[in-house]
Amino acid sequence: MAEDAASASQVGQGAGRIDETDRRHLVRCVELARQAVNEGHKPFGSILVSGEGEVLREDFNRTGNGDATAHPEFALAKWAGLNMAPEERARATVYTSGEHCPMCASAHALVGLGRIVFASSTDQLLQWFDEMGADGLPFATVRVRELLPKHEVAGPDPSFATEIRSLHERVHAR
Repeated sequence: MAEDAASASQVGQGAGRIDETDRRHLVRCVELARQAVNEGHKPFGSILVSGEGEVLREDFNRTGNGDATAHPEFALAKWAGLNMAPEERARATVYTSGEHCPMCASAHALVGLGRIVFASSTDQLLQWFDEMGADGLPFATVRVRELLPKHEVAGPDPSFATEIRSLHERVHAR
């Protein structure tokens, strides 16, 4: 019974698990993704949380303004590199509604950020695009676990799939 309770409260793949604290942060990421869609952007939202659990910064996708690199994970990595000591960055966690793309994962690693937790995966996104008849991604897909094999990574969390898919459907219906 205790094992069942632990399984119910933790999701993810590999060594990284998603617990209830992580899930609360992912809820905020999905809210930010919804805000991004409402403002004409793609549905991605992210937050940077210190090793002590303080939310330091949050952002959402802003690619609708014409800058294809305006991903929230990239913006958070850039901010962290300019505003946090290396030790602080290493203890920080980036929570995000969608798994990091290769650009964002590289920025994350280059500035020395720690753990990554995502609500939906690249594999889910590709499946949704295929089912919607939407164009794929303009780059080769490399999963964050492949690109950053030494990083602690947790995700996806299936409890967010329906809502995140619906946000992508709204964008692709435009």
